Amino acid sequence: MATLDTTQLLAALEPVVEENLNRHIGVAQEWMPHEYVPWSLGRDFKELGGEPWSVDQSQLSPIARTALEVNLLTEDNLPSYHREIDRAFGRESAWGEWVNRWTAEEGRHAFCIRDYLLVTRGVDPDELERARMDTMTTGYDSGDKSLLSVCAYVTFQELATRVSHRNTGRYADEPIAEKLLTRVAKDENLHMIFYRNLIQAALELSPNQTMRAITDEVKEFQMPGSIIPGFGRKAVQMAMAGIYDLRIHHDDIVAPILRQWGIWDLEGLDADGEQARDELATAVGALDAEATRFVEKREARAAKLAARQNA
Repeated sequence: MATLDTTQLLAALEPVVEENLNRHIGVAQEWMPHEYVPWSLGRDFKELGGEPWSVDQSQLSPIARTALEVNLLTEDNLPSYHREIDRAFGRESAWGEWVNRWTAEEGRHAFCIRDYLLVTRGVDPDELERARMDTMTTGYDSGDKSLLSVCAYVTFQELATRVSHRNTGRYADEPIAEKLLTRVAKDENLHMIFYRNLIQAALELSPNQTMRAITDEVKEFQMPGSIIPGFGRKAVQMAMAGIYDLRIHHDDIVAPILRQWGIWDLEGLDADGEQARDELATAVGALDAEATRFVEKREARAAKLAARQNA
């Protein structure tokens, strides 16, 4: 089967985009971010004669603060994400309508999480602002991914973000944070379903080309927050806490999406498509093995710490 260029893919998938945009609008529930922020807890900071932030004011543990900062800074980079999907999808027809709808929905995530953190004094606001400036100045660059690669990537990424928000909310052990992040996660889940359905349609339209895109994105996947200052260290802390780790990435993100797409049972692939699927199987197997090693090391470390405490 011939490879379709971007213009052909945009035209062929446009009815699918329109159908899923209408479905999305039909099931998405209106919600008001300001309703999830405990405004009564707010007070002035130093510039207005109030009290500067100190760590003892935060109800959050150090790891919870780190996770919320990473989640917020990831959401902050929305202008870069908008630019990338606008480049890939264009501004015409249902594609352009989706770009704007998605951006509008994503926009509320950052400001409601930030409002919560500032009002509750959950994190150092000065350090948070400096990190926001650094992150947004760096920006996110998809590397000119193809249309199918963008759709494949954001399918995995939206689900990963949903899981990260939900797990952060649970780990924070603070009812308002959990309620807020659970609500944000619902948006991310609907966005994931939209993109997942596009790839499902693309697998029927151009299976070999789409298989290659999926394989490349699984092999090269990085969270968009990887440009956040100190992301590597912070990601390790979140992984050690079980908020987001390789086991979660394999079991709750990659494996279920591939299963939903019917990747392993897909028929009619040519030699290139089969090669891409073989590479995908190898990559998923390697991810599974690496996840197992990580969990074993984490459990061994926890056992050693427990033994020291009980000694």
